[in-house]
Amino acid sequence: MVTEGNPHYIEFREVSKAFDRPILKKVSFYVDVGKTLAIIGGSGVGKSVTLSHIMGFLKPDSGRVIVGNVDITDMAERELRAIRRRVTMVFQSGALFDSLTIRENILFSLELRGDYNEENKEEVVTGLLKMVDLQEVGDMYPADLSTGYKRAVAIARALAAQPECILYDEPTTMVDPIMSDDLGNLMLRLKRQLKLTSVVVTHDLDLMRKVADSVVFLYKGEATYFGPVSELDKCDNPHVKLFLAMDRVEMVGEMEEA
Repeated sequence: MVTEGNPHYIEFREVSKAFDRPILKKVSFYVDVGKTLAIIGGSGVGKSVTLSHIMGFLKPDSGRVIVGNVDITDMAERELRAIRRRVTMVFQSGALFDSLTIRENILFSLELRGDYNEENKEEVVTGLLKMVDLQEVGDMYPADLSTGYKRAVAIARALAAQPECILYDEPTTMVDPIMSDDLGNLMLRLKRQLKLTSVVVTHDLDLMRKVADSVVFLYKGEATYFGPVSELDKCDNPHVKLFLAMDRVEMVGEMEEA
């Protein structure tokens, strides 16, 4: 069902979800076309569950989920496939095929589409590798690459689907600070050049400040803060203030160790 008059590309309307306990409690937020939303908070607060609802892997117990101006809440799996051609996800693991080269991994994604010309698929793969600054790794295997490079390859593979929106699940976890900065620059470049809408789940507040326009802070399943990144530091909620303070302490500790 198309939600006429809805200006937001993705929107959660009082979404609740429980398993053995409540995970999301009447969570509401939105992200507009071409913008980036960050989802932050401690472990187990519902960040990855939120991404799963956007992809349609999970359905809410109550509330509505809008993706691409379409209400996907009650969609059947067959209908959701069309949505997933418009919205793709970069998993934390990278989800690359170990037995395929990097070039073959990206080519595999192209093979799933029927609208690419057979003759130019190799050119498309080369172009995607160039876009993520990994032209030199095409003939390597995933085992030959660091975690950060695997994430960049996963982004290139996601772009092969020509999506309108990319969801990033902890893109800078377990990567060194230099690679983390490189991944953030890549995400920002894709946002500006391709006008991609994106949602990023992250513990990395430097990444959040670099790439995101707005942010949702989840605490015990509730959206304690939703608004511009620039206003987050002014939030008076004690849980938000403690989260930000702990991040500053960690940064000071890392600087002293260096």
